[in-house]
Amino acid sequence: MTSQLDSHICLAEPKLSFHPERQTDRDIHPLLGLLRFGPYSSGLMPDPIRVATIAPASESKLLYGFMKELNSPTKATERADYLPDWPGFHGVFGLHMRAAGGACHVELDDELEGDFHESATPHVVLAERLVRTIQGLDARRLDFDVVFIYIPRRWSAGYTGGPEDDFDLHDHLKAFAAARRLPIQLVREDKALAYPHRASVMWRIGLALYAKAGGVPWKLADTDPDTAYIGISYAVRSSSSNRPRFVTCCSQVFDSEGSGLEFVAYDAHEFEVQRENPFLSRTEMFRVMTRAMDLYRRRHRGQSPRRVMIHKTTEFKRDEVDGCMEALHLCEAVDLVQIVEDVGWRGVRIEGNPGTTKGTAAAFPVERGTLLGIGPAEALLWTHGSVRKISDKGAYFQGARSTPRPLRLVRHAGHGAWDESAWAILALSKMDWNNDALYDPLPVTLEYAKVLARVVKRMNVLGNAPYQFRFFM
Repeated sequence: MTSQLDSHICLAEPKLSFHPERQTDRDIHPLLGLLRFGPYSSGLMPDPIRVATIAPASESKLLYGFMKELNSPTKATERADYLPDWPGFHGVFGLHMRAAGGACHVELDDELEGDFHESATPHVVLAERLVRTIQGLDARRLDFDVVFIYIPRRWSAGYTGGPEDDFDLHDHLKAFAAARRLPIQLVREDKALAYPHRASVMWRIGLALYAKAGGVPWKLADTDPDTAYIGISYAVRSSSSNRPRFVTCCSQVFDSEGSGLEFVAYDAHEFEVQRENPFLSRTEMFRVMTRAMDLYRRRHRGQSPRRVMIHKTTEFKRDEVDGCMEALHLCEAVDLVQIVEDVGWRGVRIEGNPGTTKGTAAAFPVERGTLLGIGPAEALLWTHGSVRKISDKGAYFQGARSTPRPLRLVRHAGHGAWDESAWAILALSKMDWNNDALYDPLPVTLEYAKVLARVVKRMNVLGNAPYQFRFFM
């Protein structure tokens, strides 16, 4: 028995691809890659992207001004070592963004303000008015691509419900609109309009707008073409609901390029709850994986993947492992990996000094991509850390604060070294099209799964057809 850990390795920062055929159109920096090469789906999108609007009475001009700002160049004033200037929507994506036809711009009624402030449940009043307005726009679906909804700061009392209410305005509106295949973008005064660093807002909203309209900003480069990635998350409904408490949400089945535009979700009936976490029966897990593979084969000319990597945040119970293996028996390899965020491990980067055995703490933290085995089926992976070749300073540390935590990876099925599984997780942390950052702490398999589960549980009906994620962003 020894307390000594295995030697660590550092995985290379994954590159992104910005063209389906040109192998030279690659970059590790998502935003600079867009500026240099344009988006991956360049030439495949309708031009222009047409934006409909919903605003309080007499305040549509604020949204029109915001759209004008999106089309105009803006200097970056924060994250100087990462964020480039915003050259305008056309300068990034190569197509135009403009307001849709006049009938696609709606202002809420004058009585809303009084009803909202006088009500004991202002969130209900606000949600009902907005839902009714979105429903009215649905009749003109062919005349616009995305809806901007302006939410002023004075409506903050309607963002959430009371202590006993499981209500979130953002998720409520997303659930209603997604059921009708309507992509919406909430433009909050306190976040989008009042935030002082305008280039950051333009990058975030611009990326989201392009993806919600059906565009693909980038994909992963250098991936195994026969591997699929699946993320599983569970949504918990309010105990007052008359529907099943848990919804199994299977995130997009991501293909080898990290692209997954659809996902499947349905109510789970056979599960066991331990420590407030649901675990599926063998039969339920078999159903989830079978539907996931049906979705993959439908998008890949009937072919099954050679290898499948499945991620979730809780452990895989024996029944869940058996259900996965039964559904994926045609695949050569199946990796079931639990990804744990909240860990007590930390790492400090030490640089050696010539002529001495002692080292000194480095100026930057542990490198992103550092992988350290801590047991036969466990490893630590730093998805957050310093990255070379991003900044002229020599290394870029996103957030520039605190000591980065690693993710703890626990393998419940699968064999071999951790390199491939860990690199896939590192790469998938760069596939969030609803974010302008270099990476997320979690792979997109789990980031998207969390969002989907949160919204899906508020949908009244879960259809059998797959959903496109862009309606939930």
